[in-house]
Amino acid sequence: MNQIKIYKDGEADYTSISNLFIDEYMAGANDAQIKIYLYLVRVMSSRLPTSVSDIADKFNYTEKDVLRALKYWEKNSILSLDFDENKSLTGIRMEDLVNRRNKILTIVPKIAPVVTPEIKEAEESDIPVKPVYTSDDLLDFKKSSDQLLFVLETYLGKPLTAAEVKTIIYISEELHFSDDLIDYLVQYCVEQGKKSFRYIETVAISWAEAGITTPKQAKRQTAKFDKSVYEIMNALGKSSSPTNKEMEFINRWTKEYGFGKDVIIEACERTVLATDSHRFEYADGILTSWNTSGVKRKEDIVTLDEMYRKKKTTRTVTNNKFTQYQQNSYDYEALERELLSYQ
Repeated sequence: MNQIKIYKDGEADYTSISNLFIDEYMAGANDAQIKIYLYLVRVMSSRLPTSVSDIADKFNYTEKDVLRALKYWEKNSILSLDFDENKSLTGIRMEDLVNRRNKILTIVPKIAPVVTPEIKEAEESDIPVKPVYTSDDLLDFKKSSDQLLFVLETYLGKPLTAAEVKTIIYISEELHFSDDLIDYLVQYCVEQGKKSFRYIETVAISWAEAGITTPKQAKRQTAKFDKSVYEIMNALGKSSSPTNKEMEFINRWTKEYGFGKDVIIEACERTVLATDSHRFEYADGILTSWNTSGVKRKEDIVTLDEMYRKKKTTRTVTNNKFTQYQQNSYDYEALERELLSYQ
């Protein structure tokens, strides 16, 4: 069979990426940093103008995300940023990774220049750029934090790779997490079924941005994202994250009263049938009554319902909205009057 020739019309359409970037820099960067760098090489090779806002729009990032990525690559010495007398970003100098020849990529602001406050915000962020750690850095950290690393390996069920240790160094030294906080961070992620260090790093950054510095603060933060909390919210007809007041109710039911999720969901379902407003207050009235009556499990509710029905056998059942489901020993009329006081 004859050989065939593969060709295309027009000029070749490709962007050349340095092998040194792939071998030495790409593994330590996150997705946003890699995308932005590759895009900069693309527009530079085509001599196309761009801007911070253009890059942000293209990848659906904020301008702060773009600036943070630029500062990351500048700190790693593969590009440098140029500013005018007004401290507006005007150019990005792309370094040749082999010969260090300077090439200029012009940034043409289309909407508004990037002024000092925004640059300063990125520079003074609580989330510093991720540096490149050497083998000596890894060795020193392992010597000083061998107990922490042993605990983390126990959580993960495997030895840590060099890249994973670098992530722990970053979280420790750049995000300023204590050993206790790192311990809780990894334990929390593993409990969520997430052992990826990309996920662990993302959670760490979000905690740092939220000002979390202790395991106690982290526990309060993660409590809002517990799966059972959202199941309770859904049972009450809510799809949003719980407010602080709503979390107070949920914590009372789970921690103070010690109810399991099935008991709480039962109260929520009865609440939804009874009222369209102030559902947390209504459910709290039911659960408080069950707690007073000694309810511990869902089976206890059935017993309580049966006792109530026997006591009410001689009572004429009126046609009201409470007769649409099983009655209980607590006073629905009192709950209704309490709800009306919120109107």
